[in-house]
Amino acid sequence: MPVGAHPGVSPGARLLAGPRGRRPCLELVAAGSSDVRGMLFHLGYAADVHAGATRLVAFVGERVDGSALDDQMSAASIDRLVQLIGATRVAITPAAIEEALVLSVGAARYWQPPDGWDVLAADARVTAALTAVADRVVRHPASRWWRRDIADTQWALAFDGEPAMFDPAPDAAGRWAAATRAEEDRARERRLTPAGQGFSGHWWSHPWGAPHTTGELPGGLPAGLAYVEDALGWTQAEAIPVAGTGRIHEVRTAADWAHLCRRYPLEVTAARRHDWFRTTGRDGRWLLPEWSRVAQEWDGVHLTGWAYLTAATRAIEVDDEYASLIGGWGPDETYWLTGRVRELDVPRVPWRASDGPAVSSWTRA
Repeated sequence: MPVGAHPGVSPGARLLAGPRGRRPCLELVAAGSSDVRGMLFHLGYAADVHAGATRLVAFVGERVDGSALDDQMSAASIDRLVQLIGATRVAITPAAIEEALVLSVGAARYWQPPDGWDVLAADARVTAALTAVADRVVRHPASRWWRRDIADTQWALAFDGEPAMFDPAPDAAGRWAAATRAEEDRARERRLTPAGQGFSGHWWSHPWGAPHTTGELPGGLPAGLAYVEDALGWTQAEAIPVAGTGRIHEVRTAADWAHLCRRYPLEVTAARRHDWFRTTGRDGRWLLPEWSRVAQEWDGVHLTGWAYLTAATRAIEVDDEYASLIGGWGPDETYWLTGRVRELDVPRVPWRASDGPAVSSWTRA
């Protein structure tokens, strides 16, 4: 059975199971219709405000007072949005898919509620309306790399001003485990308020400090240059050619991540519950893979693009009591746990972004 396939469920429907998979489909529709973009503006604004966000809206041209804005938002309905989505002719091209994915990765957030567009895309009526677009995206050749296992060509990336030395960091997983346990102990004493109130901390779920690499997009750009969460507007980067060896655990689906959590469990409820409640709305107990134990059996963990799109930014059920969350990873990213990765003795490649984080904006410097 193909990766990501499920009996009786279309690949497009599987793509729409995750927030990051729904978002590029919504972005593709919005790119094809000014009416859809207008509806998303108003409905997304209302969803943001409802979630507690503070937003400043500036209107160019005729002045719109508060009551008129309320009227416009009240007239905008989910049903009308669904109708517009169904009537929109969506262009599915390699460039369109690339840029829609950039916008989806850039919208991921784990320390506050989802933004308005993610909220709208999660509405069952909107999700259903996006199915036809999702099916086309999944069948398109430009999305084939989402399903690949770790590629032979790997790059480590150093963005603006980051240290130039590549460090295999063979003990990073152990340091991460010790620091995470210490944070959990502190959080048990200090973070007993209701979920989502007053505390934020380490929301990511990768082994911080371990070297991480990325494969190439079909055009040769390292995927991690454009597809990076919580980006800081970097415009320069150095791609470091690396080679890794050993046993690689492939995370292809949410079930693969849940398996890691069950086999190598580390409870992080106290430290993560406030941030992850804001992201998912779930108030319960949370697990992460204990990366130092994972390292006893595996040298690296690779998150496929498909796993990122279908599983990141949502609560992943581990068992009846626990859930987990994939946050801070990028699509097609590998974390190396045992130091079995090294820089190759070939030149590094400088890259420069001319206009924002778009794939097309990155060129060799």
